[in-house]
Amino acid sequence: MASSAGLALCGQTLVVRGGSRFLATSTASREDGQPADKGSDTILASTFSKSGSYFALTDDSKRLILFRTKPWQCLSVRTVVRRCTALTFTASEEKLLVADKSGDVYSFSVLEPQGCGQLELGHLSMLLDVAVSPDDCYILTADRDEKIRVSWAAAPHSIESFCLGHTEFVSRIFVVPDYPELLLSASGDRTLRLWEYRSGRELHCCHLTSPQEPAEPRGDERFAASRITYRSQDGCVALLCDCIPAVYVFQLDAARQQLVYRQRLTFRHRVWDIAFEEGRGLWVLQDHREAPLVLCRPVGGQWQAAPEDAAVEKVSAHLRGNWAMLEGVAGVDVGFSGLYKATFDNVTAYLRKKEERLQKRRQNPAAGPNGQAKKMKPGEASLRCPS
Repeated sequence: MASSAGLALCGQTLVVRGGSRFLATSTASREDGQPADKGSDTILASTFSKSGSYFALTDDSKRLILFRTKPWQCLSVRTVVRRCTALTFTASEEKLLVADKSGDVYSFSVLEPQGCGQLELGHLSMLLDVAVSPDDCYILTADRDEKIRVSWAAAPHSIESFCLGHTEFVSRIFVVPDYPELLLSASGDRTLRLWEYRSGRELHCCHLTSPQEPAEPRGDERFAASRITYRSQDGCVALLCDCIPAVYVFQLDAARQQLVYRQRLTFRHRVWDIAFEEGRGLWVLQDHREAPLVLCRPVGGQWQAAPEDAAVEKVSAHLRGNWAMLEGVAGVDVGFSGLYKATFDNVTAYLRKKEERLQKRRQNPAAGPNGQAKKMKPGEASLRCPS
């Protein structure tokens, strides 16, 4: 699902999107970032390629726009069949995979920017995320019906495995770059899970309502992850959930094949998106004009906001100068609330009425099924045998 505002970070290029606009700037000390205004409708999804050479976005008008980033140049504007929910480039950067609301995944050529899309695979329910393995052998898709499917990229109709265990829609999936056999997934069931996706085996499950004590009873609050980001430097995993002004921080212990809860970062304002920058820290985009960006760094084993940073001030100044593009998305929900399973209990009322009828029948055995006494035909009483 599309978020109200978002971050996309690759190298020292930071892209902030909001509504129908996006702002591309640099986190380096020099002033080389220029705003870019493309499209006229709400941006639904965006992504960088692995090297940062390409950037793609899709909007509510079913347009797929591909950019080259060195220098910034629009390569193509193509049309997709249905509105998209997620984008990702293949590791080779030859294709762009597009997942849509109908459950289909199309591939678009990067090398031939004007080429039409090709249908790769389909689900029976809405797709919420798509990813590829680092070797481009597998396409991983997450849908509304609790499933994660692992398909062969060369023959997408051939399914390698399913990762089953979530009890609500799977909102985000993320293949760990340093451990290409591992997959992280988050769901509306308020869990973060670690998988060995080729076999479909679940390695670890962490409940977000009580990450330190998974056995504790969970509350009734509903939330799902809108972003999973990873830092290779120390195997740190950050998770952002919709409707909660907080970021969960975990440590990936690949040797033990588990996630270790470290910290929960809380913020005074709504957090729109997060992204790690290697060697610098965790960027946090929030709904606050005076301080739209926060850069968090580990200090003494705990993450905390950096006091003063030239890069933060430079990018924040760009955002304040273009705040109009974010004002329109303030208060807009991510859209996960309508994806939860709905239950209808019409059995309780039926059983209650049935019990009332049975009680009346016990109190008046001669009564009929509707509680009325049976009418006897003339002479019927004389035919009964004496008791």
